[in-house]
Amino acid sequence: MSWNSNSHGLPFLPGYTFPDVTKSTFSRPQTLEYKNGHALPRRPTVGIGQDPLLSELLSQQEMNEFVFETSDVTYGPCAQSLTEEFIPPYVNLDKKEFMKNEGILLNDPEPMPVDPYSKRRENPQPCYTTPSEFDRKYQFLTMDRKVLRFHALWDDADSLYGGTRPVTIQYYLVDDTVEIRAVHEPNSGRDPVCVLVRRQKLPKKIKPNCVLETSPEEVDEYFSPKDFQVGQNLRLLGHLFLLYDCDGFTMEYYQRNYPEIEMKPIDVPDRLGEVPPYNGFGSLEDSLQNCLSLIPKPPKKDVLRMLENNHKELRYSARLNNNNPDDKGRHFILSYFLSDDTISIFERPARNSGIIAGKFLKKMRVPKPGTTVDKPEFYSPADFAIGATVDVFGHRFLLFDADEYVLAYLESNSSQIPHQTIESLRQKLGVGAANNQPTDQNGACNLKPPQPSSTTASCLFFKIKEFMNLACVSKCKLLQTTFFLFSFGGFFAIRKVLIAFIGVYVS
Repeated sequence: MSWNSNSHGLPFLPGYTFPDVTKSTFSRPQTLEYKNGHALPRRPTVGIGQDPLLSELLSQQEMNEFVFETSDVTYGPCAQSLTEEFIPPYVNLDKKEFMKNEGILLNDPEPMPVDPYSKRRENPQPCYTTPSEFDRKYQFLTMDRKVLRFHALWDDADSLYGGTRPVTIQYYLVDDTVEIRAVHEPNSGRDPVCVLVRRQKLPKKIKPNCVLETSPEEVDEYFSPKDFQVGQNLRLLGHLFLLYDCDGFTMEYYQRNYPEIEMKPIDVPDRLGEVPPYNGFGSLEDSLQNCLSLIPKPPKKDVLRMLENNHKELRYSARLNNNNPDDKGRHFILSYFLSDDTISIFERPARNSGIIAGKFLKKMRVPKPGTTVDKPEFYSPADFAIGATVDVFGHRFLLFDADEYVLAYLESNSSQIPHQTIESLRQKLGVGAANNQPTDQNGACNLKPPQPSSTTASCLFFKIKEFMNLACVSKCKLLQTTFFLFSFGGFFAIRKVLIAFIGVYVS
């Protein structure tokens, strides 16, 4: 504030003051000074236009009075309150233990735990890496282009549309790397992807670290040739593989370097998967064809056996073995057909029995009781002994007699028939065979199957007739063929044409 003197004798009121008309300087004073090359602020001593400042005209005592002046004159004196000095708790309670004042004893102070990182920074441990004695160059020169090849099955049943898939595991001896390739099968419904796992070193166990790429610091041990053994399951990268075979070079390598490891191939398990249960329609072989292909094919039959054993059957007399009194007078004829191992049961009529006789069981293969549907075991001539019980789908039949032809057939094949079965037939037919009666008092039907005559032409004609009937050829065609064979070549022509027909039918 500048001081403007009034030299006209007017009161110091607004409008009564006039500026000095003789003043010509209106500059603002400088408040900066330079010391040692730096600009420093200083308090101004004059105002604008070099007018003196009011603060410079007052003494220090007057200035202090203005500063510490109170409003007692206007508002009266204010009440003075005694306030205590504020002391924060961390200052008031510093170096005091509260627990000791309460009478609770505490343990002595323990030292501060050592920070491993700070300690390692202060005294770093020396790290030495012992160089490997294995010569990689020698391995490359001796093992180049040498590969161990294993045939395996990948168990991928846990995934969607998964199953058991054949793969090839190749172990490269030059750098100890492993590659897994898929074996593409035609019409498998899968994309023809060859490489499942690219060629790399497979670790046995990886440490649980979050890394972008696996380095030797995260792996303790890699797979080596001693870890691959035929016949055992191997887990690679979390997937299970069954090694079931290997090639010749791999077999020789293990015999030379790892003689203690047995490399014996094993049978490949069935890769068809779970077969649905048998529904009872048709035979087991026919139902299984629906699971093997989209368009079922008829099961293959042994045509040569059918030609050889056509019209040959083993007949037994049987009766029901139960406690029902109505079934005591019922007699049955059980026929076993040697051409296809089927069984048929025919009930003989009885006067005033009240039961309609006739076909009791059509021709079919009869499984033994207690066998599974997946792997059934069917009845054979070895099971039909006199006095034996045959369980046919819950009906128990007791065999008490048989034809003489049964005994002759079993004796001709004694190497495949138990001695007890043949002996039971001998004891039963020992008396009836001398009388040469077609039937006996128990109702046994002792009839032999029709046999061809002993002449060569008749035997050949009989064989051709059986074959043509089997091949569903008409009778007219049969007569034409027989006349042609006898007219051109006789016996040898018949034999050659018969063999040719059989080969065409089998194929």
